[in-house]
Amino acid sequence: MFKNIRQLTPFSLMLLSISFIMSISQSTMTTAYPILMRNFNVSATTVQWLTTGFMVAMTLVMPLSPWLLDNVHLKPLLNSIVAIFLIGTAIAMLSPNFLGIIVGRLLEGMAVGALFPTFQSVIMENTTKGQRGLTMGVVGLVMGSALAVGPIISGVILQWVSWRALFALFFFTLLILIIAFQHLIKNTHSINKSNFDWLSAITLVGFGGVLYTIASLPSTGFNLTSCFILIISILLLLVFIVRQQKQSQPFLNLTVFKYQGFLPGLILTGISYSGLIIATVLMPLFYQRVFYLSPLWSGLLMVPAAIFLSQLNPRAGRLLNQIGLKKLVYIGMSMMIMGYSLLALAGTTSWFYGLVAAMLLEGGNAFVMMPSVTAANNALPKNLVSHGTALITTMRQVIGASSVVVATILLTFFNEHVSVGQSLTQTSGWFIIVPVIGFLLATRLQSHSQQQI
Repeated sequence: MFKNIRQLTPFSLMLLSISFIMSISQSTMTTAYPILMRNFNVSATTVQWLTTGFMVAMTLVMPLSPWLLDNVHLKPLLNSIVAIFLIGTAIAMLSPNFLGIIVGRLLEGMAVGALFPTFQSVIMENTTKGQRGLTMGVVGLVMGSALAVGPIISGVILQWVSWRALFALFFFTLLILIIAFQHLIKNTHSINKSNFDWLSAITLVGFGGVLYTIASLPSTGFNLTSCFILIISILLLLVFIVRQQKQSQPFLNLTVFKYQGFLPGLILTGISYSGLIIATVLMPLFYQRVFYLSPLWSGLLMVPAAIFLSQLNPRAGRLLNQIGLKKLVYIGMSMMIMGYSLLALAGTTSWFYGLVAAMLLEGGNAFVMMPSVTAANNALPKNLVSHGTALITTMRQVIGASSVVVATILLTFFNEHVSVGQSLTQTSGWFIIVPVIGFLLATRLQSHSQQQI
């Protein structure tokens, strides 16, 4: 793993370091929910907005990243993104009330939403097609490991210190990194200035509306209000799509869908991300509610899966050039099918089976997510890479959020009829459908000799 990391340029390593710290913030708050509910006397529905609001803010900003890259030099852009994250973190850390934490999380989400597609686009633009597989494998290591270790870090910190220490950790670590790395930031992306299209920006609210509706379903159900929000959001997105096709320099250049190989890569990325994020949702529930382990041990038992993921990501990136995306997807989806099957059949038998299942789910993600991102963007000319990356990261968030909602709905439904353990195993059984769809989609991919990788 470290050998693969050393092959990257200092500039790429700097981007990955900053992205890793900001990525961890995605998955740390769920462990702190019970503490925050007690401290601020808020309900489970309200506290969930720390994650839901974060995801909505991310999704709203992601489609703007190509325009930001084309109109703002990378150094001031990156510094601004980190500054927004630091401001949000400071507000959340020092806030005397829950509303302040929500505001801080929204600012953090906006910063992460701008950073993810930006840093992936920049790294890909500065890497030859032959090296992209390995490089994006290391990017996958950072993204996947950060999501996986978030609950681990928060579990350890909350065992002994205040929840405010979580935000303090992000704040001071990121502040030190951005100051230390100033000399490494290079303006490598070509500036191609265009006017900011305010109408397109307003219609982007549709992405947030769709994600809000999806994320709110478990708590509010599909009522008249959510139905109205969803319809308005879809109409806004339709206006956005039509407008992008008429603009000479659109926010998102939708011609990326005309390139063979892009759409399958986008869908496969979302499916594999679903497996990763569902593992981080289901496994703590298995450990804590079936085997009655503490949050600390629940977090520590996720370590083997995180290590397995970090070891496989660079290897999968290298294999992309050797055996092609199709075979990698077969391997990854097969591992995810086995992971869900193990949870469905033996999840309540021993925590050890849960540990192995988590390793299979996260390991399967390594063989699919970043190789799919790489293959999808390799099908595009260089000037469209930032647009392709923005679309992939946006849709990955929507698919990931949808998966969490489906899991929550299934768990709630099964809990009304069977025990907690059985509801978890049955939910796992239903999620076998997701990698099966990915496996079937892989049959439609071209052979290795025909892929543009």
